[in-house]
Amino acid sequence: MEVVPAWAPAVGFTLLPHAGGFLGSNITKREIPVWYETLQKPSWCPPNGVFAPVWGTLYTSMGYGSYLVWKELGGFNEKSVVPLGLYAGNLALNWAWTPIFFGAHKMGWGLVTLLLTTGTATATTVSWYKINKIAAYLMVPYLAWLSLASALNYRIWKDNHNKQ
Repeated sequence: MEVVPAWAPAVGFTLLPHAGGFLGSNITKREIPVWYETLQKPSWCPPNGVFAPVWGTLYTSMGYGSYLVWKELGGFNEKSVVPLGLYAGNLALNWAWTPIFFGAHKMGWGLVTLLLTTGTATATTVSWYKINKIAAYLMVPYLAWLSLASALNYRIWKDNHNKQ
């Protein structure tokens, strides 16, 4: 009987969020020069080179937090359905934003997706706090970045609503 190494779940949970980010990066790389660069952006918009390292850090942090919750609750079981289910829903919404905003050029729907992402991230953080405070604290930078991203998405949508 083959046993999974003790470190494998930690690595798997930590890397999982990067899967959607990696797939979305292909859309982003294609659309930045031909579409995104043509949009009016606020003066406080971070430079394009900031986004990949920030998302990489955030994905690692939240992924490790999900591992801590999974471990604390003893794996996938009845107790983990809500906290890990909220997290899974949050990841799905997070990953959906790039194809909506960059791929389909739907800035308004991108904003709706981001607001839903922020709501599920908040619910995830609250549910995790009761289980593992460190896991919840690992979500705080993500929540802060989602606030900035939502404000940025709103301004881009507001200032470019006629562009597709």
